[in-house]
Order: sequence, then structure tokens, then C-alpha cells
Amino acid sequence: MEPQLPSSVGAEAKALSKNQLKKLKRDQEWEANRAKRKAKRKEKLQEKKQRKRAAREGLAPSTSATANPASVISQDHQITNEQKWKRHEFVKVPITIVLDCGFDDLMNAQELKSLGSQVTRSYSDNHKSPFQSHLAVSSFGGSLKERFEGLLEGQYHSWKGVEFLEEDFVQAAEQAKEWMEGDSGGQLAGVLEEKAIAGQTVDELIRTGEVVYLTSDSPNTLTELRPYSTYIIGGLVDRNRHKGICYKRAVERGVKTAKLPIGDYLQMSSRFVLATNHVVEIMLRWLELGDWGKAFLRVMPKRKGGILRGTTGETNEESSRGIEEGDFGNGRITNGNTGSAVSDQEHTEGEVRPG
Repeated sequence: MEPQLPSSVGAEAKALSKNQLKKLKRDQEWEANRAKRKAKRKEKLQEKKQRKRAAREGLAPSTSATANPASVISQDHQITNEQKWKRHEFVKVPITIVLDCGFDDLMNAQELKSLGSQVTRSYSDNHKSPFQSHLAVSSFGGSLKERFEGLLEGQYHSWKGVEFLEEDFVQAAEQAKEWMEGDSGGQLAGVLEEKAIAGQTVDELIRTGEVVYLTSDSPNTLTELRPYSTYIIGGLVDRNRHKGICYKRAVERGVKTAKLPIGDYLQMSSRFVLATNHVVEIMLRWLELGDWGKAFLRVMPKRKGGILRGTTGETNEESSRGIEEGDFGNGRITNGNTGSAVSDQEHTEGEVRPG
């Protein structure tokens, strides 16, 4: 049905040009169909929600007999992608990992780029881990933030389960305590549940929680991850120019330090640099496996010849010599990104699909 011109316009219709009259009719049709368009948008929104729900549940979406074939193809394609990226099952645990990125002035442009890649990978590994920790990036500012906002187009704003903080690692640890004790703090699951002392209440576990800065220069060795604890990793790529800086930084702020027990479990046949994201992945693997040796083997490249101590028939003295030649001597960690560490990065900096 062709729309009628308003009476007020009828007298002037003859004075309008043909093109003006067509435009007037189009405007009237647009207004007349406003409600229909709104209803159509609502219907499409509901269909989209149903498709997403079906994808999450691993079900194929139902298609009506009158559906447009082209629409069905589009929906099938969308479901395929959503199923491919559908959210995995995970458990949030009351442990926090803080990446201390307060070393901006000690790195050049290439090193900052490497750090950006390591932060990205750390987020990705935690995001897909079956046992997720709370994750924070402290002292987030300066050149690193400019890079994330500029060249990486602010993609980190869509990341979930991570906090980017301007505050330093000490203040981040204080905030982490509130996160872990809050309603969304997580639950004791997997290894944490198994290792919890029978009869201990949550309040008792909270009181025994600790803040530890992981550094290879520490005289202490980490034996396990404790519930309601925060573990800080230095976000520094420095090619070993600033040895001991993380340890000194922690001691000056009165924060407990420890090193991973790499030398107690693993022998490496060649040099390997342990980057920030490697430390994060090792900790996540421990939460999953409850065994440091297995966690190290999952993370270290096989081509580097990593083997557990005592599996080759060597004496401890012979085995330890192989470790001391590289960056693992007595559990030493180099938060760098030289040699093989560069090729071991699987994610391009900043390119992580939000969950």
C-alpha cells in the first residue's frame, strides 16, 4: 500500500519536483516502519543469543523450515567459529601472580617489545589454564603502556581476568589480598585442595598466605604454592646487564624472596633463558600437576635436553655440572629473552582473543 501524503502537504504536492516527492515518500515509509525495524532488531538479537548459547553448550542451533538459506550458511559459519573459541572449563584458585613491570628505564625498544610479548603470553597461558590464578601487571605505565595503547591498539582492555595497575608490586600485593578474600577470590581445588592441611579453616589458610618475589638470587627455594599467596615475577628483559636487581628491589621493600627449585629437579644439556612467561607457565603447570619436575618438563623445550635428575644414572655432582653451565645453575632464573627464548614465543605481542 502506497503511503498517503499528509493533508498539510497535499496542497503543496503539485509544487514539489518529482525527486522531492520521492524523497518525501521515502521519509514517510521510514517513519511508518520504525516499529517493524525495532522488532526485527530485537528478533535478530534473540537469535544471536540463542546461537551463542548453543555454541557454548556444544549443540547445533535449531533452524526453522522457513529460514533463509543464506542466513543458515552464515549461522553455521558463526557457530563453527564460536565452537572453536568457546570458553573452556576452568577453576579460579586463590593465588595471585604479579608481573612487576617497573623497569621501563632499564630496557631499550627491542627489549620492551619482548616484554610486551611475554606479558601477552602470560595472560594467554593463564586464561587457558584449567586452574587460573589472579593475574596483575604492576607499575604499568611509561613506554610499555604507550606500546600497548598505540601499536597494539589497546587490545588489552578486552582481556579478562587480569588487572593492569599503575601501582607498584607492593601495592598490587595488597590489592591481591582483597581479591583472593573476596566473593570472587576462587576456591581450593586440585593440588591446593590436596595439599591443604586437614582441618584448616579458610581463615587459617588466609593467615598463612604470603607475598614472595621470585628471583634466582634468593637464598630460599620455593617448595610449593600456598593458597591466598601472591607471587611476584620481575618483568625485565635486560640481557643480564642488571644482575641481582629484582632481589635487591624485593629486599629494599621488605618482601620475602625465593627461587624456583629448578636445580633440584632438572638437568639441561644446553643453555636456555627462562623468560617471564616461562615462570608463569611453570607455576600454572604446578597447579595442574602438583609436581615441579613434571611442570618443568612441560615448559622446557625438548630440544634443550631437559631431563629429571636421577633418571640417567649420573651422580648428583655430574648432573649438577650440566645445569651450572646454563642459566639454571642452582635454580637460577634469567628473566631475559635471548637465544632460544625468542623462538619459543608462540603468540605475537598483543594478539590474544578475549574470552
